[in-house]
Amino acid sequence: MLLELWEANKADIESKHIQQLVAIAGDGKLRDNSACSKEVRAYLSQVDIDILNKYVKQCLDKSFSDSGLALQDLVNELGRRLDFTVEDGLYQGRSNQVGFDGLWFAPEGFSIIAEVKTTDAYRISLDTLAKYRSQLIKSGTISDDSSVLIIVGRQDTGDLEAQVRGSKHAWDIRIISADSLMSLAKVKVSSEEDTSEKMRLLLRPVEYTRLDSLVDIVYTTAQDIEETAESEPAESVTPQEPTEKKSTWEFTDSKLLDAQRKHIIEQFALSKGKSLIKKTRATYWSPDRELRTVCTISKRYEREGQRYWYAYHPKWDDFLKGADDTFVILGCMDLDFAFAIPRNILVENLPNFNVTEKPEGKSYWHLAIAETEQNKYQLVLPKIGSYLDIMEYKLEIQNIL
Repeated sequence: MLLELWEANKADIESKHIQQLVAIAGDGKLRDNSACSKEVRAYLSQVDIDILNKYVKQCLDKSFSDSGLALQDLVNELGRRLDFTVEDGLYQGRSNQVGFDGLWFAPEGFSIIAEVKTTDAYRISLDTLAKYRSQLIKSGTISDDSSVLIIVGRQDTGDLEAQVRGSKHAWDIRIISADSLMSLAKVKVSSEEDTSEKMRLLLRPVEYTRLDSLVDIVYTTAQDIEETAESEPAESVTPQEPTEKKSTWEFTDSKLLDAQRKHIIEQFALSKGKSLIKKTRATYWSPDRELRTVCTISKRYEREGQRYWYAYHPKWDDFLKGADDTFVILGCMDLDFAFAIPRNILVENLPNFNVTEKPEGKSYWHLAIAETEQNKYQLVLPKIGSYLDIMEYKLEIQNIL
């Protein structure tokens, strides 16, 4: 019911307080295995990260009935946005079951037991959390390569930190605020480089006498910003040769580019009858991860033979390989349509595109759209001196600029 209401009027539902959304879902009460819980979780799995951020703040700014339970669901959804496989825990502990708020399984093989607290005002039994971990290891649910992550609603966690440091469990437990966990998720989905592995590793107990791993994350993020400018000239520069000096680049407002991309993705999702959530800045997938797309945007250039220009990255293609229903969407800043090209069509023609090879081993393909006739657009295949007609892949949109 909640999901249907959202699909019918997204702006109205997203404007509501999380407490109101819980009241709308099912019988209005978050209980284990309830219709309300299932509807809320299904809804959270599909909304934008900024909407999740708003709901987290609402849970923490002023408590309400079930605010702690709603926060638990929101935190588990953030785990999913960091590409953990998440098993939701119970809202209320039971004597015959291991208590945990969430189990997060990383692709790298380790796992995290999530414990969500709206406040650290009350002492947490670290022995109890350690017991949960031991029981889960014994049952084979998780491996020894696991830890406990306490996610708290407030930033001031000094007392809890001291409690952990002074315990025998100091090497198995870590603490993070809900705000910082949200920040990690937002950085991840805003980056062009898929930084999710490094983000996940940050949540494990690590001894930071040596700081290399922290520096690596800072470096990767900074490099991502630089490479967005260097390797995506379609979105930020005129289509000069790779040797052209950076001073010739002509930048386009990134906010306009992102707004156009968001609009195109919304129209594409509507055409497919599915919602799409952002994985990184240019990659999106459905909650079940079966529908995947890369969406990149170009301004309009003066040359008819190269009216729009894009870079297509191997990391994007690797992302699309993980599913069967996959598309590369080429958006144009000044048109009321985009081109949603099935990946298999593009891959067949990759040998026919020019490639830039960078000194550090990275590379990307150059995709150029020519306007061969008025309002007729084709992909240029420079290696064979030909074109690929892409008009059949038109995705009608209402231009927002």
